[in-house]
Amino acid sequence: MKNLLIYIFAFFALSCSVNDDSVQDYQELLPIETAQLPQTVTVGVAENILLTYLRPTNCHAYNDIYYVKNEHERMVAIVSTYFASNNNCTTVNTETEAAFRFKASEIGMYTFKFWQGKNNEGEDEYLIYEVEAIE
Repeated sequence: MKNLLIYIFAFFALSCSVNDDSVQDYQELLPIETAQLPQTVTVGVAENILLTYLRPTNCHAYNDIYYVKNEHERMVAIVSTYFASNNNCTTVNTETEAAFRFKASEIGMYTFKFWQGKNNEGEDEYLIYEVEAIE
């Protein structure tokens, strides 16, 4: 009986492929349509920032928020996962929301650059907001 269980386990272990290449996905940035944020924030207090973007196809899924800070400047975009192996992709252009929290660390003006895609010349375009951090 013990040998039979070992054979069954070995059969299932060897018949399953760990390297299944049928699922292919990759990360893709999606442009931000709108952003809702306060005009002022208090240093040390976390504030919600609401983003709206278009989910282009049913093969795109929200993954994360791309967030890069450089002194008082913040660059933001939506990171989606695109499932390339799904041959049934259809255009949906569904308006979708995502949010993140921002906490100013010092008094001053913070500039938010929300990525909106590339223009005809291939240059990045941004929706730019300034938020003042007060004490």
